[in-house]
Amino acid sequence: MNIVISKPDKNKTRQRRHSRVRGKISGTSERPRLNIFRSNKNIYAQLIDDVAGVTLASASTLDKEVSDDLNKTEAAAAVGELVAKRAVADGHKVVVFDRGGYLYHGRVAALAEAARENGLEF
Repeated sequence: MNIVISKPDKNKTRQRRHSRVRGKISGTSERPRLNIFRSNKNIYAQLIDDVAGVTLASASTLDKEVSDDLNKTEAAAAVGELVAKRAVADGHKVVVFDRGGYLYHGRVAALAEAARENGLEF
C-alpha cells in the first residue's frame, strides 16, 4: 500500500490566516487599512477604506518611481516609502497594518518599516 504525503498549499494556508485577521481588523476613512500582497516577483501595498469600499492610495514595484535594479527586499522598502508619501499627501497618517497573512519578516517587514519611517503610524 502506497501512502502519498502531499505538501500543504502555502497560498491556501496564507488565505486562511488572512481571513482570520480580516475578521478582526477593518479600515475606515479616518484610519484606513494598509494591505500588503506579495507575489514571487512583485509586492503591492494599498490603503483601503473598508466602510466605503474604496482604495485611497496604492503603490507597487511596478510603479515607475521604484527602480528595477533593486533586489526584492530593497524594492519592498521603496514601495513602503512610496505608499507612505502618497498616504501622507492625501492626509492619512494613522493606518491599520494588514500583513495579508504573511509572516512579519523579510519583504513585508521591510515595507512596514519604510512606511513607518516616512510618516505612517501603526
